[in-house]
Amino acid sequence: MPDTPETILALDFGARRIGVAVGTALTGTGRPLPAIEVRAGQAPGDVEYERIAALARAHGAARIVVGCPYNADGSDGPQTTRARAFAAGLERRSPLPVHRVDERYSSLEAGQRLRERRASGQRRRRVDAAAIDSAAAVVILERWLAGERQGS
Repeated sequence: MPDTPETILALDFGARRIGVAVGTALTGTGRPLPAIEVRAGQAPGDVEYERIAALARAHGAARIVVGCPYNADGSDGPQTTRARAFAAGLERRSPLPVHRVDERYSSLEAGQRLRERRASGQRRRRVDAAAIDSAAAVVILERWLAGERQGS
């Protein structure tokens, strides 16, 4: 982790939505932002990449972290290749360093966190897929900050 606090944008890549979170190395935590809807039936393109770049600029992000989904045994799954291609697209389009982190079970963990917050009264809105996607981006960010990193 860097010596100076920096802001990090984290992304939970999906075919329908890209969950988004922002956080800092200083606190080691993140907060969800609204998910980015992906155009139906299409891979993320210029529109989604530009929205991500705009979010990175708006929040002063110094780097981007992308979750890569693996199977339970650590092997590549069907979404792993797509997530890697998405991260590579970000690397080509962004001046910011792009990192990857294992996101296994991040959506399950995110859903559980949201349900617990709702049960305790901390969250009033129902838990929908977009909220889970951005909460999963928070999990991904926190894992990266905790040192669970892969190659850039």
